[in-house]
Amino acid sequence: MNQLARAQPLLRNQFKVFKSISTRWMDNDCYGHVNNVVYYSWFDTAVNSYLIEEGVLDPNAGSTIGLVVSSSCNYFDPISYPQPVDVGIAVTRIGRSSVEYRIGIFAQDSVQSSAWGKFVHVYVSPLTRKPVDQLPDTFKLSLENIYVPA
Repeated sequence: MNQLARAQPLLRNQFKVFKSISTRWMDNDCYGHVNNVVYYSWFDTAVNSYLIEEGVLDPNAGSTIGLVVSSSCNYFDPISYPQPVDVGIAVTRIGRSSVEYRIGIFAQDSVQSSAWGKFVHVYVSPLTRKPVDQLPDTFKLSLENIYVPA
């Protein structure tokens, strides 16, 4: 019987950029911790805010937009409101029109992730929703700045 290895928490040094996010009262579920769907919102918020701050993504008037085609998350330690979190971002693969991000959720000041996952964007024309021929050079440079081997 072939068993998959259980994912392990990652460390802060496995990420290049961090975004701080405040948890909200409504993030907690009936079990007293942040619900799993909120983690995916944090993934999206962290990645897109990095790209917007870098000046390579304009969600309203840009020539490309990123569509999520794959995502996953591994959970280790619960987060609860009012705990602030730091979201670590790293790029693990840059394709012609796609990018794979590794994202870690850290309780503030923790060196080990409470959760981490992967997020794959395919960058498309906002008009046709077809993949772009190639990511712009400035976009790729911003991605290369946070690249780490998988």
